[in-house]
Amino acid sequence: MTRVLAVAILLGASVALPAEAQTRPPVQPPRITPTSPQLEERDLPVTADDVAILVRAESLLSDTSVWNRTDERECKDDEATGKRSLFCALQRACIDVLGSYDHRRVALQEVRFAVEDATRGKNFEHRLRDFNNLPTTQLEDIKRVLAVARERVTARLKAKKSGDA
Repeated sequence: MTRVLAVAILLGASVALPAEAQTRPPVQPPRITPTSPQLEERDLPVTADDVAILVRAESLLSDTSVWNRTDERECKDDEATGKRSLFCALQRACIDVLGSYDHRRVALQEVRFAVEDATRGKNFEHRLRDFNNLPTTQLEDIKRVLAVARERVTARLKAKKSGDA
């Protein structure tokens, strides 16, 4: 059928397309899922909520008395004790800002990237948990990756706003 259409077009003939070709919906871009490679891109669009999530997470990890350095990625016990790991502080911050948890939110991805950069690409099964649990990680290291992520997101948000103006 395609070859017939091409020949007809070259010859200047008008050809009616079959009904199913006329009513086909437009091709949709691929949907981003939790395992999509696009999530590992470092320049996904940011919003003010991403900055707010990072600021909230920083406030939740204000000192060592509220930091859980043995994360198991289950946050109910962290919430009960008021001692949160990096992962659970980000989860709580996301819920506080958005009303629900978004595991692959840009703010959280930026923290994952900051962890990668801080550990020179060390391979972790779960970046947030495993970085939190490293024997060498101190609360200052946690605060540093949060600050790096916040600075990056803030800079991208400013660039986005100046581009919109």
